[in-house]
Amino acid sequence: MFLVLLAVALAGGLLLVAWLSWPVRSTVHLPLGVSSERAGMVERGAYMARAAGCVACHTDVAGGGKPYAGGRALATPFGTFHAPNITPDRETGIGGWSDADFIRAVIYGEGVDGEHLYPVFPYVSYSRMTLEDVLSIKAYLFSLEPVRNVAPADDIAFPFSWRPLLRAWKALYLAPPRPAEISLGRNAMWLRGRYLVEGPGHCGECHSPRGMLGAVDPSRALEGNREGLEGWSVPALDGARAKGFAQWSVSEIATYLETGEKPDFDSAQGPMKEVIMENTRFLTEEDRRAMAIYLKSLSE
Repeated sequence: MFLVLLAVALAGGLLLVAWLSWPVRSTVHLPLGVSSERAGMVERGAYMARAAGCVACHTDVAGGGKPYAGGRALATPFGTFHAPNITPDRETGIGGWSDADFIRAVIYGEGVDGEHLYPVFPYVSYSRMTLEDVLSIKAYLFSLEPVRNVAPADDIAFPFSWRPLLRAWKALYLAPPRPAEISLGRNAMWLRGRYLVEGPGHCGECHSPRGMLGAVDPSRALEGNREGLEGWSVPALDGARAKGFAQWSVSEIATYLETGEKPDFDSAQGPMKEVIMENTRFLTEEDRRAMAIYLKSLSE
């Protein structure tokens, strides 16, 4: 009997390892007319790339790297990750990617060979984006000059370095693509603000506490993170710890997103300063105000 149970356990273990290790390529259905090659997508993508924070993470400023060519080190509790090259270089970048490949990466966290991408790339938030916005970013990136650059290898602690485990992580924490639903009683500005905050802006990725496996608990979104990116303590925007932020007005929040200036005459520091300088200050005044309206509503 013991041998039978042992055999069953071994068989189950082998099946689990096979399931975890099997490459995954999700099926992508593009609505008619949705394409990165559609007119106007490059201009739209230039804007959305700023909204999504692409240049900040994928540029190794400290190492003198070119924009979007990758190599930047991102220190996390699980190890140090290095952002990949997302210029249209065919050998070291994404120049050989199709629209479906790009969507799989951004929304499903899947590489072109079916490998799972680490969620330091915020595809959990990006899964809320529309396909048009995602593909506009691809259109913009493909309009750039190709840069040949291979990012350094990641330095991740075991067992997290075993990438197939991410399939189990996704089964637990990655919901199907879900562009934000309509909320009754909310106006267009509020809806736009929620989309920017929860989707491309991926504010919850830094401003939310994470569990042992690095996932954000949706019920505690935007409640702050004492162990944020690169060791910074990130303040709460919602919940009991957000009492200070709750006192800010819509105009003060919008101004902060443009200039980094706080109501108490202090200024943004660390990663948030970079977010403002590289991303939110390039948004339209209307979009910054939309984000402010949504964030302010969390404390009302």
